[in-house]
Amino acid sequence: MKKIQEVTGIYQASGKGFGFLIPEEGEDCFVPPRANGGAWNGDRVTARIVEEDPQEGRRVVKVVQVLERANQTVTGILERHDKGLWLRPDSDRLPSLIQVYTKRKRVNVGERAAVAITSFGGGKTPPMGTLRELFGPANRRESAVEAILYNHDIVRSFPPMVLEEADRMPQQVERSALKGRLDLRRKTIITIDGAASKDFDDAVSLERDKQGRLVLGVHIADVSHYVRPGSPLDLEAFERGTSVYFADQVVPMLPVALSNGICSLNPQVDRLALSCIMTMEPDGIMAEYTIEKTVIRSTERMTYEDCNRLLAGEEGELAKRYAHILPMLREMAALAKVLERRRRGRGALDLETKESYVVCDSEGKPVAVGQRQQGESEKLIESFMLAANECVAEHLNRLQKPCVYRVHEKPSTDKSEALRTMVAPLGYDLKGTDSHALQKLLDWAKGRPEEGAVSMMVLRSLMKARYDKENLGHFGLAAPYYCHFTSPIRRYPDLMVHRILTALLDNTLDREEKKLAAAVQRAAVQSSQRELAAQEAEREIEKRYLAEFMAGHVGETFAGVVTGVTRFGLFVTVAGGVEGLLPVEALPGGSWAYDEAHLLLAEVNGKGRYTFGMELEVVCADANPVTGQVDFILPGGVPVVRKELPREMPPKDKPPRKGDHRRAMHVPRRRKRGRGR
Repeated sequence: MKKIQEVTGIYQASGKGFGFLIPEEGEDCFVPPRANGGAWNGDRVTARIVEEDPQEGRRVVKVVQVLERANQTVTGILERHDKGLWLRPDSDRLPSLIQVYTKRKRVNVGERAAVAITSFGGGKTPPMGTLRELFGPANRRESAVEAILYNHDIVRSFPPMVLEEADRMPQQVERSALKGRLDLRRKTIITIDGAASKDFDDAVSLERDKQGRLVLGVHIADVSHYVRPGSPLDLEAFERGTSVYFADQVVPMLPVALSNGICSLNPQVDRLALSCIMTMEPDGIMAEYTIEKTVIRSTERMTYEDCNRLLAGEEGELAKRYAHILPMLREMAALAKVLERRRRGRGALDLETKESYVVCDSEGKPVAVGQRQQGESEKLIESFMLAANECVAEHLNRLQKPCVYRVHEKPSTDKSEALRTMVAPLGYDLKGTDSHALQKLLDWAKGRPEEGAVSMMVLRSLMKARYDKENLGHFGLAAPYYCHFTSPIRRYPDLMVHRILTALLDNTLDREEKKLAAAVQRAAVQSSQRELAAQEAEREIEKRYLAEFMAGHVGETFAGVVTGVTRFGLFVTVAGGVEGLLPVEALPGGSWAYDEAHLLLAEVNGKGRYTFGMELEVVCADANPVTGQVDFILPGGVPVVRKELPREMPPKDKPPRKGDHRRAMHVPRRRKRGRGR
């Protein structure tokens, strides 16, 4: 008997009836219409191989079993049909309508909501769920933002127990906490942050020893002194994993009473710290170091903007105001350049990707868009933090003690080959896949129109950095040892590293090592997952703000660069970092053929070509703050109306019965983390 071949993987819906199976091993498979076996987008499934598609050379499969459901909750817009309440999901890759059960009296049609799925439906029975959250009118950007946060399990408010513990924290350093700490309060120590920053978890100092060598101090807020293992604060910080930043807002990992209060290295007040003090040779080699529990008193709260002006030679009131630290600041800038040259020499990548940022008015509405530029002071702080992170990681590794490492593995062969293919049309022959070869490509692109596109291509070719209990090195930094030590206010792995260092310094690590090693593994996995969730949420939310900004500039012309090429059009990024779609239907001439290998659209029976990195002018045709979509056309072109799939209506031949929601498949509830429910 012929054995039936099966494959397991993740089902990806297209939103057009068919889908794809991304297997655990091997090539992607095609799932024809009505062959998804009740699977939803993102579900882990088993499928039976039906045939080989002769045209695409791709296996055709039919889903036979759903192994794991991905969509336990779904956000969308509430509608009413035949007196019943239904949710139309935000994602067109999910079923068109989900029946909603709720005991709430006041539920408005047209609101964006979250529904916990209790039954995924089947046959003529629709999927069903219970109403969990309301986010406000669906036609407002604010409701879309709140839904994105909810989908990524990012919670604004803290549970009462956590807030109560934070409020009980001392408002100033207690005398008992000074025991066993190195007193650095008379040293000149400064913080350098953005003008709008309110939580300062790193400070720096620089002086010379008796031999004339530079002694760099990186002083990090000792959050571990206040956030004890197993406490409500610790458990909540573990769940969050990281702070989340977007536009003019932050969802912090720790309550403000800590992040902006006793844990923040505010000027002219005593603060507890962990200090990494490194003695540097003139060539930037670290001659010796010490890691200590300290108490510091920040001399000045400096901003990047002021430091950049001082380092640029500005005189006048600003120079007089900071005359007492200006010589140290200049020596810091010189040392930072030496450290940067050393990193570049060993193969660290200089990926100067320009991040866009949104400026909001007092009401939170976007009024301007810009791109962050790294000035001399930003590079200074980055160099010093990298040096401290490497020092701490090597210290713990050589002692064979637990550590949450920040790892970045080498690019895969497939990704390296894809990058070589993509840059070939630009006239560059990429030889080799090590970091030195990639840096040569970045250096070649500097100053060219396609510089930003090349940086993005290189970035996409790299593996994602993550946390791990094993030291696997950091490819992008060309660092054999690396961890995160410098931001314990906003990152949980840094807090774990502080705990390990503290136990080591207090001579308690031997009895705590087994427990800390287990905690390291849990923190590495959880923090990697929460970092990805935060990044995805930040990216999706930023798209909504950028679209709202562009909605005020419809009809205006912008200079842009092609940063994505697909069979359905070009993604174009304009000044400020706003990316929008130029649909293939809006291109002049006849039909266009997509060349995936070389990332270009070529006109069939014509000479027109659009490639990755090409400069072109576009006109903003439309911008939707709710979906984050921005549409472009070419100057003089006609806007393309987005095609919408027909709106499916709920089944009428089998109306839902009272109590169906109770008999439906049980799905575990999301943890109630201070959502006010």
